[in-house]
Amino acid sequence: MAQPDGKKIFFENLSGAGKAIAVLTSGGDAQGMNAAVRAVVRMGLYVGAKVYFIHEGYQGMVDGGENIKEATWESVSSMLQVGGTVIGSARCKEFRSHEGRLKAAHNLVQRGITNLCVIGGDGSLTGANLFREEWSGLLGELAEQGLIDADAVQMYSALHIVGMVGSIDNDFCGTDMTIGTDSALHRIIEVVDAIMTTAQSHQRTFVLEVMGRHCGYLALVSALACGADWVLIPEMPPEDGWEDKMCEKLSATRSRGTRLNIIIVAEGAIDRHGKPITSGIVKDLVVKCLGFDTRVTILGHVQRGGTPSAFDRILASRMGVEAVLALLETTANTPACVVSLCGNQSVRLPLMECVQMTQEVQRAMDGRRFEEAVKLRGRSFENNLKTYKLLAHRKPESELPVSNFNVAVLNVGAPAAGMNAAVRSAVRVGISEGHKMFAVSDGFEGFYKGQIKEIKWADVGGWTGQGGSLLGTKRTLPAKHIDKIAEQMRKHNINALLIVGGFEGFLSLLELLTARGKFDEFCVPMVMVPATVSNNVPGSDLSIGADTALNAITNTCDRIKQSASGTKRRVFIIETMGGYCGYLASVGGLAAGADAAYIYEEPFDIRDLQANVEHLTEKMKTSIQRGLVLRNENCNENYTTDFIYQLYSEEGRGVFDSRKNVLGHMQQGGAPSPFDRNFGTKISAKAMQWISKKLLETFRHDEGRVFANTEESCCLLGMRRRALVFQPVVQLKDETDFVHRIPKEQWWLKLRPLMKILAKYKTTFDVSDSGQLEHVVRNRPKESDASVAM
Repeated sequence: MAQPDGKKIFFENLSGAGKAIAVLTSGGDAQGMNAAVRAVVRMGLYVGAKVYFIHEGYQGMVDGGENIKEATWESVSSMLQVGGTVIGSARCKEFRSHEGRLKAAHNLVQRGITNLCVIGGDGSLTGANLFREEWSGLLGELAEQGLIDADAVQMYSALHIVGMVGSIDNDFCGTDMTIGTDSALHRIIEVVDAIMTTAQSHQRTFVLEVMGRHCGYLALVSALACGADWVLIPEMPPEDGWEDKMCEKLSATRSRGTRLNIIIVAEGAIDRHGKPITSGIVKDLVVKCLGFDTRVTILGHVQRGGTPSAFDRILASRMGVEAVLALLETTANTPACVVSLCGNQSVRLPLMECVQMTQEVQRAMDGRRFEEAVKLRGRSFENNLKTYKLLAHRKPESELPVSNFNVAVLNVGAPAAGMNAAVRSAVRVGISEGHKMFAVSDGFEGFYKGQIKEIKWADVGGWTGQGGSLLGTKRTLPAKHIDKIAEQMRKHNINALLIVGGFEGFLSLLELLTARGKFDEFCVPMVMVPATVSNNVPGSDLSIGADTALNAITNTCDRIKQSASGTKRRVFIIETMGGYCGYLASVGGLAAGADAAYIYEEPFDIRDLQANVEHLTEKMKTSIQRGLVLRNENCNENYTTDFIYQLYSEEGRGVFDSRKNVLGHMQQGGAPSPFDRNFGTKISAKAMQWISKKLLETFRHDEGRVFANTEESCCLLGMRRRALVFQPVVQLKDETDFVHRIPKEQWWLKLRPLMKILAKYKTTFDVSDSGQLEHVVRNRPKESDASVAM
């Protein structure tokens, strides 16, 4: 397929010839580790390096022998979707001793390994850095003992280390998300969703204990994702007297007609005096004070298990490739670094800076400086906590500010999982800010028909886990009925609009902006948050709903590939949604381990199709048994799914057979993923806070009305690289291909060569975004709480 020119063709400029890279997983396992191992192995082999597995972590490095094996391309096949770590992980006391590290150094030098890629937590990475600092001294000792010669000391004089953080706890400072965290959240939310149905049947209270050691991230984010009534985390212990407040809150929600309560407890939860708060203590408290039928569920190691989510596979694959690039670029003076995620971007940070900040968090908690601990966890954690407090704890009417503003919220476009979480967040934040919130049913079609009613705090209870659009959504644009919509705006005295929707929502804002010249009713603050499975809204790298669709595609591809196990060689042609946007096909292809993904943005012809068939034929002659090809529904009007299926069937005859599958609307359905629930919740809360600010700025006291007619008062809130940014929609027009309903530039196109490299294609790879070494920032700029990673 045609390729964009990379700014560096790294297999020429960054050759790994003559280098040996070893990869190991250490400490606790995490889903996605295998995807990282696979990426390191294939990228390493691709650039010409020798790559070794070190089995059983540092124990394998100390023991040597069969624990250190050379890796081949085929040895990492079919491991992308496997949870845990197939190369094993073990905690090693011997490596903590000088003698153990001496043995490890000898085992590495024997194989010429001077590049280590360590996947683990802060303990594993700290050990790796100590090993690196001692390296020259260890080689000197080995030479003195006659185990290696002087030439080996000279040749292998420097050990280079790059770390990737694999931990479900997400307790490592410097990265928004560690490998395994998103999958652990999937396990937690699956259990919570299942428990909610039985709790509702019996009017029960459930106390769920989740993992995380001394970090409350899993508890906090899962509480945000399921709308839990109460959460207890170690970083922010409850104030004295919390027992009475919690029971009051539970009693109040029951009195409003709710049939269940969910309380989430982090395993490291403590009170203000450092005394542990266990799930058993919480249960006994609820039973004693309220008499509610209460059950405890301790999730335990379920959270570590299962297949990795699409997010973790993509994160781990990106990090693995970035780790190899970092190793190729290191010099003797380069400090050990960790590759991590900031917003939507890969970054490299000095390993020990991250470790030291992580240790600072624990020192702050030990010293009872809890607010400092929350800040040290990072702006993402801090923002999650603020958002949870805003949405979970309703202030009494007497404490609410009185704004006298009416704000309408509506869904526009096709349904997307996470829309309901966004609406719930908007409604509750709006009420907390003192506004009267109105829900519009069925988009602009319902708007002009007058399907508008006030929506209260309790009306959106339990919405976070619901798929689709509970408000109802239509693709109807406002221009056709603009006068009737203006009339409804006037009738209900709507002072601001929040649109949760896809490309149609963007077009709607442009039409409403134009209508301001004729109707003063539209001279109000208007903002949109992107929600579409296609992820084709200009001005945002990500849209609510796209992650859920990616997981649906990835899980289906896993099952489809598994269906061929034990049969003859087979290639599957799978059609995805997305309109003209190839995001789902490309990123889904990366997550599922596809061999090719055909999209509109990257034109292809019959020669490219033929080259793909030949490439698959060659692979099928080795031990590879299954192939996967994804096709975006509108990638080419002539090369249809049927055409590609027939071509592969004919050209692969005698080597492999083919099957086709059109995934269809299953990509739009289902419960939203934890990512979409939290992304929708946080972005919508931010949009409502912007509306409140604009309402105050644009209110004309002399006229007693809101009047906003500047470009800046009609915005789209999107995620750009590392930041959530409000952008006037009129400024996004030049960035948009209106014919094909896609942005002119799309960040994920840079991931496509990565998919091809991991599928063994020779291609160019743009490394212009690959990190220069940065430094850990304590407080990022205010707007930068992008945290794609929730």
